[in-house]
Amino acid sequence: MPPYSGLRDFATTLERQGELVRVTAPVDPCLEVPELVQRVVRQGGPALLFENVKGAAFPLLMNTFGSMRRIELALGRHPQEIGQELVATIQQLVPPSPGKLWDHRDFLLKARHVRPAVTRRAPVQQVVTEPRLDLMPHTTSWPRDGGPFITFGPTLSQDPRTGKRNYGLYRLQVYDHRTTGMHWQSMKGGRAHHWEAERLGQDLPVAAVLGGDPLLMLAAIMPLPEDMDELTFVGLLRGAPTRFTRGRDVPMLVPADAEFILEGYVAHGERRSEGPFGDHFGHYSEAEMFPVFHVTTMTHRVGAIYPASVVGKPPQEDKFMGIAVGEMIGPLIKVVNPNIVDLFASDAAGFHNLLVAACKERHPKEVLKTALSLLGTGQLALTKMVVLLREDARVRDFSAMLRELWYRWEPGERFILLPIGALDTLDYTSFKFHVGAKAIFDAAGEPVTSDAPPTSAHDPAGFDRRVTRHKLLDGGFLVVQVADQPREVLEGLVRWEGLGPIKFVVAVSEDVDLDDEENLIWGIWTRFDPALDFVFATQRFEGARPVYGGRLGIDATWKEGYPLPLTMPDEIVRRVEQRWGEYFPSGPLR
Repeated sequence: MPPYSGLRDFATTLERQGELVRVTAPVDPCLEVPELVQRVVRQGGPALLFENVKGAAFPLLMNTFGSMRRIELALGRHPQEIGQELVATIQQLVPPSPGKLWDHRDFLLKARHVRPAVTRRAPVQQVVTEPRLDLMPHTTSWPRDGGPFITFGPTLSQDPRTGKRNYGLYRLQVYDHRTTGMHWQSMKGGRAHHWEAERLGQDLPVAAVLGGDPLLMLAAIMPLPEDMDELTFVGLLRGAPTRFTRGRDVPMLVPADAEFILEGYVAHGERRSEGPFGDHFGHYSEAEMFPVFHVTTMTHRVGAIYPASVVGKPPQEDKFMGIAVGEMIGPLIKVVNPNIVDLFASDAAGFHNLLVAACKERHPKEVLKTALSLLGTGQLALTKMVVLLREDARVRDFSAMLRELWYRWEPGERFILLPIGALDTLDYTSFKFHVGAKAIFDAAGEPVTSDAPPTSAHDPAGFDRRVTRHKLLDGGFLVVQVADQPREVLEGLVRWEGLGPIKFVVAVSEDVDLDDEENLIWGIWTRFDPALDFVFATQRFEGARPVYGGRLGIDATWKEGYPLPLTMPDEIVRRVEQRWGEYFPSGPLR
């Protein structure tokens, strides 16, 4: 694994490998840069180092991890190899023996790097100043955003009772040159620390960390158990300890090789309106009251580079980051649930909305135990929909998942609806903050039909002219766009015998591209609540037990009360198109 000394070292490697392009033309971090970056992400383009950012004293690095090639350069190998090594070592060392310890000596030698190294001479403290957030190239990604945000500034905090550390990525809305919001979401470690501090009537010291070596940056999104320290864990992955130094104004150690450290505190009892913000579900999260981060000291390297990312409708850079972390950390779930063969949180669905698991069913309904275990595990507790497949199924193949549902799922015995549970803070579909319904689809058992899925369907517009377009996907999965009153149309289609063997009918909005699989997955899974938006052909109760039957309809249309979907102003789109040659005078980006 390459021992990068920091972000600049990694950026130099990317440039040498043809994975980074410098943009010397003047650019505006408000909307212009985010629109430009999103286009580059969709083209599979390089990381971008903006050297002339309007109003800023530092260069801006974006799309750093926006391809699997750059992820592998960051890690030194494919993330899947890391996950396989972790699981194999844990499984084979239990119970331990001298022979097993010797066989895994290389991995165990890395364990010495779990203990952090502390240095007095830290590159991140080459410059120590009063807070000057106004000199940094903060981006504003969407026109309704509440202002500029720090989008890649992981926050360090410590439990005020135990001293245990947490390192998590939370957005920071910049209010002024020394104050930001602190968007601590539900079930996040930093939020738990602040909760404890407020119970004690104390402010919580924190430090926002911008930049560092790639593993330091990725550590902030690793869904580790709450009491596992992310920064010591990445020492194990890196094969070298994370270097720390003592904070100048906070009673904690901070990463010595970061680009910037913003030291300060989150006040107890203080809240301020934060947002709106264009989020990774492809819609705005509306303004809410969140804690406030007061920056008291700012330190940085000489010639520091400011990292940022665009958050919005897939695909974005976080697609590759999420996939990488899932492949590194996800396999550890097999230690707790050994019947899991493979696991995939869909990036196109916003990760938390669709989790697909391939499982061995060694005992009757064992897979349902597994699903409930997953829904009680760390960040997976925020999952909205779990699809369980047989052990040799391809969990990353959307069409394969639909075919498995066709052959092996039916609503009577292989469907569980949990009407209330914890959801991502950003989820809006239940119209309630932090909570909503969850659904489990069991398609891991024996087939329920031997008939091949339909390859054509009667035109649903023949039943109702309000259907403007439709597309039949694999597995008898029919998607329709409806011009008016979609719920009424959907309920009719679910019960229309003219559709024949169609098993699912899903209504989506006009802004969803039926011919783009990634956009279609986004358009479906970010816009329904299972309890509110599932419609079955038959529904009844046997005592207290709900019994569902026949075709399932899903109303995945945008609804009144949902936040607006993200769109860029036409003038920004035109500006970026017109200036494209200025950004990339040597090509080859389109």
